[in-house]
Amino acid sequence: MIALTLAEIAAITGGQQHDIPDPLATVGGPVVIDSREVKPGSLFAAFAGEHVDGHDYAQRAVEAGAAAVLAARPVGVPAIVVDDVERALGALARAVVERLGTTVVALTGSAGKTSTKDLIAQLLQRLAPTVWTPGSLNNEIGLPLTALRADAGTANLVLEMGARGIGHIRYLTELTPPRIGVVLNVGTAHIGEFGGREQIAQAKGELVEALPAAAEGGIAVLNADDPLVRAMSARTKARTVLFGEAPDAQIRAENVRLTGTGQPCFTLHTPTGCADVTMRLYGEHHVSNALAAAAVAHELGMPVSGIADALSGAGQLSRWRMEVTERTDGVTIVNDAYNANPESMRAALRALAAMGEAARARGGRTWAVLGQMAELGGESLAEHDAVGRLAVRLNVSKLVAVGGREAAWLQMGAYNEGSWGEESVHVSDAQAAVDLLRSELRPGDVVLVKASRSVGLERVAEALLAVDGEVAG
Repeated sequence: MIALTLAEIAAITGGQQHDIPDPLATVGGPVVIDSREVKPGSLFAAFAGEHVDGHDYAQRAVEAGAAAVLAARPVGVPAIVVDDVERALGALARAVVERLGTTVVALTGSAGKTSTKDLIAQLLQRLAPTVWTPGSLNNEIGLPLTALRADAGTANLVLEMGARGIGHIRYLTELTPPRIGVVLNVGTAHIGEFGGREQIAQAKGELVEALPAAAEGGIAVLNADDPLVRAMSARTKARTVLFGEAPDAQIRAENVRLTGTGQPCFTLHTPTGCADVTMRLYGEHHVSNALAAAAVAHELGMPVSGIADALSGAGQLSRWRMEVTERTDGVTIVNDAYNANPESMRAALRALAAMGEAARARGGRTWAVLGQMAELGGESLAEHDAVGRLAVRLNVSKLVAVGGREAAWLQMGAYNEGSWGEESVHVSDAQAAVDLLRSELRPGDVVLVKASRSVGLERVAEALLAVDGEVAG
């Protein structure tokens, strides 16, 4: 973070200084919400959570080197006391971003946000110093914490924005006003909370509404292949750049295909030329993500040859998202257990099917270890049933449905599609899945593990990768 005095922070946040011996002391370290992450000169923001109250760790934070605590009440150590710590953190982020004048790139969508954010970051990092959202810290706390990592040398700030209702993205854009906004898709993630895809589109489109006008440099990067996203061009004063496989997309993919190991290849077309891309990531769904990232990089001056090279070399920066690891015995584990919705589940199954072609050539099988997709509301039964059916249509060798009612619906879909006998099985929990897989896996098999984060299926992948207490790879 840029250096600010405690007096300046108090003025920005509207807070009162308590037990501060020197108001001109500066905060030059990171802003953190975990006292274990404090470094000399940090500002420790104390949040009262459901199980832990950060105020109880104020003394520890200052002893570790924090210049002060941003708190909702006096804590007996140097503190700036505010009415609302979350709002104060947001105000501080906005002030820092405005002072820096960095280019803010914000993105949202129902699926693929984190993977696309990681791609954009890797491309822009080749152009100039770039700060980006770590993992999926895309909410009212995570976003300002990311923005406050920027300093005077930061040219680009790439921010993922999530939403669970109307107005959420509008609020985030007020904290860190973007110049470039990317909308990936409108799917069914959180449809139970929103009420329908039209409401999701309304929420996601708040991003493009927040962009500056085209004359002021505003750019809306929209998915030409998603009608609800394409229609957002009417909701913005910014210049629109379309990406996709549609013929009128300025950033376009042609000749899309998968390698024998499930990695996408395509020819990238831009207004300034074209180049071939072969990605290291797995699954055809990454083509759309790559095009979104290419559009941002192209707008910021990256040549098409550099974009293609960067996309071909880009890896997965965030954990548990199509992490592919081959064990020493030849079994491949695909850990995509961070989250799941119908769109990402279908994409992962298609990637598994593509990887299965190579697996079958060496006598292997494909396993889909799937759990609940949360927050689907009244669509939950139909969507879980559809995923089970798709697994059968894609010729997945074995479906292991893990959990309660929703897992039963997954297996029911597979059964009704024609998966009988031992081709699909319903188990109660992650440990039961591990026990089954350990007894039946053989060299050459490929295992996909995927469910909503709350299910915790990453434990299955981690257990399967543990060999004598170590991870093989």
